[in-house]
Amino acid sequence: MTPDADVLYAALSARDPRFDGVFFVGVTSTGIYCRPVCPARTPRRSHCRFFGSAAAAEHARFRPCLRCRPELAPGNAPVDAGQRIAAGIARRIGETAGFGGPGLEEIAGEFALSSRQVRRIVRAELGVAPIELVLTRRLLLAKQLLTETVLPVGQVAFACGFASLRRFNAAFREHYGTPPTRLRSAAAVAAAAFEAGEPLTLRLSYRPPFDRGALLAFLRARALAGVEHVPGDAYLRTVRLGGHAGWVGVRPAAAGHELLVDVAPELVPVLPALLGRLRDLFDLDARPDVIAARLGQDELLAPLLERAPGLRVPGAFDGFELAWRAILGQQVSVAAATAIAGRVAARFGEPIATPYPELAALSPTAERLAAADVEELGELGVIRARGRSIVALAREVAAGRLRLAPGPRPAATIAQLQRLPGIGPWTAQYIALRALRWPDAFPREDGALRKRLGGLSAALADARSQAWRPWRSYATVQLWHSERGGRPRAESHRAFRPEPEAG
Repeated sequence: MTPDADVLYAALSARDPRFDGVFFVGVTSTGIYCRPVCPARTPRRSHCRFFGSAAAAEHARFRPCLRCRPELAPGNAPVDAGQRIAAGIARRIGETAGFGGPGLEEIAGEFALSSRQVRRIVRAELGVAPIELVLTRRLLLAKQLLTETVLPVGQVAFACGFASLRRFNAAFREHYGTPPTRLRSAAAVAAAAFEAGEPLTLRLSYRPPFDRGALLAFLRARALAGVEHVPGDAYLRTVRLGGHAGWVGVRPAAAGHELLVDVAPELVPVLPALLGRLRDLFDLDARPDVIAARLGQDELLAPLLERAPGLRVPGAFDGFELAWRAILGQQVSVAAATAIAGRVAARFGEPIATPYPELAALSPTAERLAAADVEELGELGVIRARGRSIVALAREVAAGRLRLAPGPRPAATIAQLQRLPGIGPWTAQYIALRALRWPDAFPREDGALRKRLGGLSAALADARSQAWRPWRSYATVQLWHSERGGRPRAESHRAFRPEPEAG
């Protein structure tokens, strides 16, 4: 295979489902070949051979593993799928189960599959039918709400997507052998005193270390006026999901490796999607130990990792919002781009009332910006080329032809972005890094990166980055963080581009 074997071994060690189908590993001590997500114990590096396809592994006389079943892994054409796609499907089902989002047919279409294939994949990889997966996720969320909040049981049932309290009680008793009210005995008094309009507080866990301060500094420098506010060690923003609008706040817990999430009651019906997006925004599912073990082998990154352990890749709560803001950030400073973005949000967003004066607007929808006039954007300080680019992007998203969220084919989305006017490699890779959550994104044209690498050209910077695969997104964040001595940067990730259209 073309990628370095050490790169592939790092991906194998992490068991990251995003690399399933990208390669297969043959184990010389057993004569068996596996997918990188195989649950078996990770073999020694010296016992591994890597192949680009199952056919190549079998040609080398390796036998398929009976545990991970390589025949289910996604290949060059994702007509047959495995754990990586099953995990993505499970994520989409979990996001939409509570508020009548896309059905199974639509979710299947996002993965270029039929609903029949989705049912087969989910059952083969997860051992359950999609409807059972939906039920399990609803019940787990219900258990969290019953344990951590004082939300009345009836509202818990509806928040988790149950059509009636009777069905919720029956499902909960069948799966957990106890009525849901039993989890409320310790909080009965508080539950009785619950008042409509009070926010809920939930917990999100993460693996340490976690440099929360660096992530908040990154978000604070780019906070969208009226939509986001980052006071101290908290993050606040307005939210529109599934026809529901409200606000959310994230703050550190007093103890433990957790964040506390305050949720406006209006958003209770969309909790599954809301919590998933917050996990992406704060990169809470990262494995800092595995990532540091790989990047720490590089002489440039090793001291940076020691000084700033636990840096995360800042995600995006709204992929479309991140994308149009990335276009505004081309070749200008963070401060300038953020100021223009605030004017765009004020003009094209919708007003909303919240307990916080800093949160007064909802982020513009793709439909609203798709109908915007380039001249109207120009009045806000958006140059014509970027205005055309934003409108073209919005039209693709509004029409459903472009989905800016974690998915099974980031390379295809990156290529689709670059076919739009004014979006080049830097912008597409930046969107992949933050909105698509692709761990191996690398905006090689970025001026700050190239400066930190000694002024290398984009091509040489890309060559230098090969040693960091498959975690180049995390290496990028380390270099951005160190470019100003670990302090929040005042400038944008400015790229050396001879033409504005390069993106």
